Amino acid sequence: MRARLLPLLIVLMAGVLLALGFPLAASVAAAQQQKVVVDRIDDTARFAALAQFVTKRSTGSRVRVTDERQQTLQNELTRYYEVYGIRAGVFDRNSDPMGRAPDDWQLPREGAVREAFDEALFSRGSHDPQQVWPWRRGRLVVASPVISDGDVVAVVVTDSPTGKMRSKTLQGWLLIAAGEAAAMLLAVGAALRLTGWVLRPVRVLDATTHDIATGRLKSRVASAGGPPELQRLARSFNEMADNVEDVLEQQRAFVADASHQLRNPLAALLLRIELLAFELPEGNEEIASVRTEGKRLASVLDDLLDLALAEHTEADLRLTDIGELVTERVGAWRPVADEKGVRLTGVCPAVTGWADPVTLSSALDAVIDNALKFTPSGEEVRVCVARNGESTEIVVADRGPGLREDELARIGDRFWRSAGHQNVKGSGLGLSISRALLAAGGGSITYAPHEPHGLCVTVAVPRTHREG
Repeated sequence: MRARLLPLLIVLMAGVLLALGFPLAASVAAAQQQKVVVDRIDDTARFAALAQFVTKRSTGSRVRVTDERQQTLQNELTRYYEVYGIRAGVFDRNSDPMGRAPDDWQLPREGAVREAFDEALFSRGSHDPQQVWPWRRGRLVVASPVISDGDVVAVVVTDSPTGKMRSKTLQGWLLIAAGEAAAMLLAVGAALRLTGWVLRPVRVLDATTHDIATGRLKSRVASAGGPPELQRLARSFNEMADNVEDVLEQQRAFVADASHQLRNPLAALLLRIELLAFELPEGNEEIASVRTEGKRLASVLDDLLDLALAEHTEADLRLTDIGELVTERVGAWRPVADEKGVRLTGVCPAVTGWADPVTLSSALDAVIDNALKFTPSGEEVRVCVARNGESTEIVVADRGPGLREDELARIGDRFWRSAGHQNVKGSGLGLSISRALLAAGGGSITYAPHEPHGLCVTVAVPRTHREG
């Protein structure tokens, strides 16, 4: 969730910063250009004041100095060009120069300079020039009229390079970019803290839910801060988990108590049946049937008690030599296999895993017993131990009739038995007990077809210890 929420927050923050940064950058460029324009207007106003006192004007293409005042104007224009590199000139209404620098500068017939000159002839100041951006080369033209006795007698024009202005604008933009980058870093840090604060209770809740789902019913959500709504959700979750655990505990206690309490009356009933059998003719079918059902009921009660204890008992995990344990169990079941005429073989290399040896042995006994029960004489039951990633697997493959695809999905359910195996001895709880025993230690049991016929049961235990 954090991987999805964090990019969303970062994109939103970046959008806000960009929405603020672009107008600010445009404002910096406009302010820098406005400053330059104001300076040029001041310069043209000064030259216009000097030009008002020039009474003699030049004729021809070059300036003729006719008096001391025109010489002063020319000197000011020349000095201005030498110091600032800005072309400047004073031109009369006929576009003839009264003074100019550089000395060969002429008014063009068209372009920005001509447009500014024409505007000033009508006693209007120059329009604001087009915005100059750092990547766009250009020149800045400003013109001011020279007014004498209420009439425009000449125009002062300045034509400035924009390199320095563009450089300062770019420097301002770099400062803005640096500020935006710093703000973005702060925003990312704030987003990390915010998402961590919001999602920490969610992560704790997710981990606790996983623990409960895998059988660790004692797990609870620890106080992890976060928004009040998530804290309230954590408290509600703990209350729900307490109630569910109480209900399951009552259910287990009921099953255990019921199976335990029924054993004594059932034992007394079986004893009375045996006494009654002495008074009936030998070989009575009804008595034999009652005996069989009574023993089956006693077996079911024993399995129910084992199942209740298996679901309630916590596994005592330890690092176990799985190969050695499986070899022992295969050896223990080999006499039973020989009696049925079934070959029981084992491939058990030295492989370790974390398991409760007692519960794993019980689960293996149930699986091997089931395999031998349904494998016909002359066939083989093969038990193999191998590593598979983070797990150690024990695969028990038999050559029995196997199960259909729909039956594989139900195998291991309590009291469930295949329709074709209803007459085979058993209560339908053996594999359920095995699954409960394995789940308590972080293990699992799965089922698959064994080609060309038979069932393949895989018992897996973790190779590394899992806390909690």
